[in-house]
Amino acid sequence: MPSPRPLEILETSVISFLVERGIIVICTGGGGVPVMARDAGSLCGVEAVIDKDLASSLLARQLQADMLLMLTDVEAVYADYGTPAARALRRVAPGEISARYFPAGSMGPKVGAAIEFAEATGKPSAIGKLDDAIEVVRGERGTWFEAGAPPSLVEPRRL
Repeated sequence: MPSPRPLEILETSVISFLVERGIIVICTGGGGVPVMARDAGSLCGVEAVIDKDLASSLLARQLQADMLLMLTDVEAVYADYGTPAARALRRVAPGEISARYFPAGSMGPKVGAAIEFAEATGKPSAIGKLDDAIEVVRGERGTWFEAGAPPSLVEPRRL
């Protein structure tokens, strides 16, 4: 069963308060704790696993972030990953590719979250290797998703 889509980050005001004061906040790891509202207005936990990448994209939009950066153990998003035709994607316009071309248990959710953030905000999002974080932010490494990016590929094969 796929992870449910996050609808709201309830702690956004607290996270924003901390960020505005220069505090580094680590949040939405594992997507957060899923809850639902009862008729009386109270919250109760539900058994589910919220997608961490979509939760990060939602939080970045709620905070009006300048960029969404997703760091992982892979240097970039690859078209045709695992085949002889594999190639790293460097700059991608959000409408150029779709998350459905990438594995759901791997890069698919990250690509979907990156596209969602870039389309909703007009600001860049990027995916890259943790060790390359500074270079990814500078646009020197990783994969950048941004409006107006020059076409970089023919649709990858569906995986």
